[in-house]
Amino acid sequence: MSGHRVEASRVVSVEPEAAFDRLMDARLPDVFARRYAAFPAVTDVTDQPEDWGVVGQTRTIVLADGGRLRETLTDVERPNGFAYRLDGIEGPLRHFVHSIDGAWTITPHGGGTSIGWAWTFHSKASPARLTTSVMGRMWMGYADRALTRLDDILTRG
Repeated sequence: MSGHRVEASRVVSVEPEAAFDRLMDARLPDVFARRYAAFPAVTDVTDQPEDWGVVGQTRTIVLADGGRLRETLTDVERPNGFAYRLDGIEGPLRHFVHSIDGAWTITPHGGGTSIGWAWTFHSKASPARLTTSVMGRMWMGYADRALTRLDDILTRG
C-alpha cells in the first residue's frame, strides 16, 4: 500500500542494545509530551501488555485532543528496531488518514546510535492526499520535539 512517507533521525550517545530496550520501554506520554501543530500530545496508553514487544500485540494511545489510535506491533528485531501500524483512528486525524505505518530504526553510529523514526500516512481519499503532504511537514516538527525528548530519556538510562 503506497502512502506519504516522512522520516527523521537523531544520534544519541547510547549503545544500540540499550537504545532499543529503553525505546521499547519508553512511556509515550513522556516522549510525546507536547503538541506540535496538528499533532496532539499523548496523554495515556491503555490496554498495553506487560511484556510489550511481541509482534501482534496492541495498545491504545490516548491523545490530548480526545482522539485515540490503536497501535499494533508488526515487526520487532532487537536491537535494530521495530515497526507498527496505527489504525482505529478517532479524533481529527480520522478525516485524513485511515492508517499510519511507523518504524523506529536503531543503527550503530560512531560511539553511539542513530535513532530513526518514520511514518507513512495512508490517506482516505484524494482531497486528503493533498493534506498528507502538509501533515508530513508538520510531522517533522513533531518528530524533532519527540527525538529531543527521547535523547534525554535514552541517555539518562
